[in-house]
Amino acid sequence: MNAPHIHSPTVAVAVSGGVDSLCAVVMLHNAGFRVLALHGLFLPDGPTVAPAGLAEACATLGVPLHVADLREAFQREVLTPFAAAYAQGRTPNPCAYCNRAIKFGVLLDTALALGADKLATGHYARLVPGPDSPTEAGEDENPKVLPLLAVAADAAKDQSYFLSLVPRQRLSHALFPLYGQNKEQTRAIVAAAGLAVPLPSESQDICFAPPVAQAGVSAAEAYRPFLERHWQAAGTIAPGPGPVLLQDAAGNRREIARHKGLWRYTEGQRKGLGIAHTEPLFVLTKDSATNSLVVGPRALLGIRTCVTGPANIALPPHLWPDRLLVRLRHRQRPCPASVQVEDACLRIMLAEPQFPTAPGQVAAVYDEEGRVLAAGVVEEMA
Repeated sequence: MNAPHIHSPTVAVAVSGGVDSLCAVVMLHNAGFRVLALHGLFLPDGPTVAPAGLAEACATLGVPLHVADLREAFQREVLTPFAAAYAQGRTPNPCAYCNRAIKFGVLLDTALALGADKLATGHYARLVPGPDSPTEAGEDENPKVLPLLAVAADAAKDQSYFLSLVPRQRLSHALFPLYGQNKEQTRAIVAAAGLAVPLPSESQDICFAPPVAQAGVSAAEAYRPFLERHWQAAGTIAPGPGPVLLQDAAGNRREIARHKGLWRYTEGQRKGLGIAHTEPLFVLTKDSATNSLVVGPRALLGIRTCVTGPANIALPPHLWPDRLLVRLRHRQRPCPASVQVEDACLRIMLAEPQFPTAPGQVAAVYDEEGRVLAAGVVEEMA
């Protein structure tokens, strides 16, 4: 990291108790910034205090720890929409929604209210100048140039996809100290500081309803206790069983089985369908209007277009380069596409058929330098 100016800003670091956020505290503290740690309480049924050991780790560094109760906002902005989306047959991406509404929403507001100038997190992502910066646009003076989100140095840990819905204005208050390193370097920095990590295990699932690792069980099925509890509280009745339709290459469909509820399945799913057939079947689409699950062979799985809802346009489209890349799922490599902005939504035309995404997932648009130009929540695909 570059050395801070003589009058260093105050940086709040969002700390969960894991190694990534703790490393961000260490790096900023060692760089001479005025640092305060900020732990958010998110889960309605979760702990009401910071993880054991987090206060000790902060005290070792001489960093004050603040705890913010954000459970009501988390329920409203993340949990309730998550359960409602599944009831509608969608496959939501709660981490992306949380980053936009909670971490760089109410948690950032809390940090600013505490006197911080910036909020740092343990995300692996970069902030870089955009093509509209003074040096590239040829302007003499522009005191408020906003950064663009971009991919991290370690592609395996890059989290720009999950941050792509955060407005650029909010990112102007963000810092991502871990952008240039890998996980091994992160662990080494914390170990060199002599700190014990309060939450040493790394969660691979969503924080509020981690699915049980069980062969043949979909994530939605594993979330079932969580979803049904929230549906009952909201008075929601999720659609029940319906027909499973087998589609052939000509587009003809015939019923071959019954499904147990569309919310249990997601586009592209193969395992857990419980359908005996002569060849492996995949979920092609879900027809909520008829409560039908449409399946077919792998050859019919690819999609060529998708449309999002109102998008987070980080950079005006007239400044986009000719060659664009789109990521439709976190694990998917960015693929070439053309993108049009229509009524603030994104219409994405893929250069080659791709493994399907799902309504509720995020479509993020990148340039070849890894900068995020726009992102939106997928509504339709074909």
